[in-house]
Amino acid sequence: MTFERPWWLLAAIVLAGAAAIAIARIERLRRAEAFAYSNLPFLLDATRVSVWPIRFAAAAIAFAVLLGGVALAGPSLILSVPSRTGTVVLCLDTSGSMRATDIEPSREIAVRMAARTFIRSAPEGTRIGIVSFATNALRIADPTQNKNAVLDALGDVPPANGATAIGDAMALAGQMLPARGLRAIVLVTDGVNNRGADPLEVAQQLGGRGVRIYTVGIGTNGSGIAIPGTNEEASIDEDALRAFAAAGHGTYTRTTDASAIARTLQNLARATVWVPRRVNVSVPLAAASAVTMFLTLIGSALGGRFP
Repeated sequence: MTFERPWWLLAAIVLAGAAAIAIARIERLRRAEAFAYSNLPFLLDATRVSVWPIRFAAAAIAFAVLLGGVALAGPSLILSVPSRTGTVVLCLDTSGSMRATDIEPSREIAVRMAARTFIRSAPEGTRIGIVSFATNALRIADPTQNKNAVLDALGDVPPANGATAIGDAMALAGQMLPARGLRAIVLVTDGVNNRGADPLEVAQQLGGRGVRIYTVGIGTNGSGIAIPGTNEEASIDEDALRAFAAAGHGTYTRTTDASAIARTLQNLARATVWVPRRVNVSVPLAAASAVTMFLTLIGSALGGRFP
């Protein structure tokens, strides 16, 4: 936390202490006056009254004064807030291995459903684009803030078939991103690249441009499930996906079922477009100070312990 007018902090501490001392002194004077009366029943009643209500009131008022002083000091916090200008491109694997059923009902269907979750969960104002890739990378939807348009574009993603060109997909996604601002690529794949550009080289180039890369690995190893139409086992190359994410200063997440894929993309929809920003918290602190002071004074008055 930083302060625009730090001298108000010292003033707040002094004022808070003075308020607590003043209230305590007022209470002592009241008790002294009570002892001055000759009426014995009144004296006994006065001495039986608990000192805790007035102590609580003194502490609450001192706290309210302290909050007010901190508010006047102009405090600011570095908080993560959703960017209204972020751009994210989803890269969805549609290679033949995505037809594997180690994730029910299949990797392909689970990813399409999770992509819908991602789009719906992204903060308003986020521009979202879609790239699908198999033997070739295809531009499905240019980045737009229109979520309905992006959801409709998912229907244009071709069925799973062919090889896996991860490098080409990331390169195409990079072309669709703006030159500056918050930019991210979310790559959803089994990670076994066998066509096109070297994905690690592409990831390193994108990372150098400030593009973040988040990889989501789907599927299982050693499942014994063959890619439909081939004798090749459907697997996942986690080491490659970790390397791509590291090059793009992002994260890698492993998912092994449809619900996990949906949760992962939902979390990424929120995480990829959050940015650190300095936020002034003077107003909420001032409001908290006023509310605390008001409630304390009202409570003290109703309880007959108003200083």
